[in-house]
Amino acid sequence: MLLAVDTSTQWLGIAIYDGHMVMAEHAWLSQGHHTIELAPAIEWVLARTQVSIKQLKALGVALGPGSFTSLRIGLAVVKGLALAEKLPVIGIPTLDILAYGQPPDERRLVAVLQAGRGRLAVGDYRYREGRWWAENHPRVLTMDGLIETLHEPVIICGELTAQERQRLARQSGVALVSPAHSMRHPAFLAELAWQRWKKGEVDDVNSLAPLYLHQAEGIPS
Repeated sequence: MLLAVDTSTQWLGIAIYDGHMVMAEHAWLSQGHHTIELAPAIEWVLARTQVSIKQLKALGVALGPGSFTSLRIGLAVVKGLALAEKLPVIGIPTLDILAYGQPPDERRLVAVLQAGRGRLAVGDYRYREGRWWAENHPRVLTMDGLIETLHEPVIICGELTAQERQRLARQSGVALVSPAHSMRHPAFLAELAWQRWKKGEVDDVNSLAPLYLHQAEGIPS
């Protein structure tokens, strides 16, 4: 039984996965209340599925990029559970979660997250060997900067405002993924974490840290 937690941005997500089925998935838009909402939401999901903390065998957590405060809250809760219950933790880059849910395609996939003040955290992916692979490290771009990189047919998924979607829709060769398919499903995080856990690829709880792009790129929290 694996519990997955994603607090990368204003969208929060929790899932419980047993390797065969998703037992629960809960995602919602928080208005900056991660601290008071996350722990009760985990308790609620566990109660609804009649899963106890003692039944958990591993924890998956989204590492970002994302909001400094949001990521810190999620990782703190997961680390606390891991240390208290002696559970392994698997960290998954947040943009990988977005890419994982997209169907195979020959075009480049661009996954985006809101990074604050009109900027986007952007990752490029290519589909090969049965999955989407990151082509580079996530980077921070303005919308103008993102548009300047669109020199070939691409698919774009992720968190976009209505205005951003309208601008991108006007670009030649751009295929926008629908809002529903652009959600970060915590079940995808759970499945990715499960795959790594079964291979023995776990992270050190004490040294595991979020991907704070704004520390290197000047992006505000």
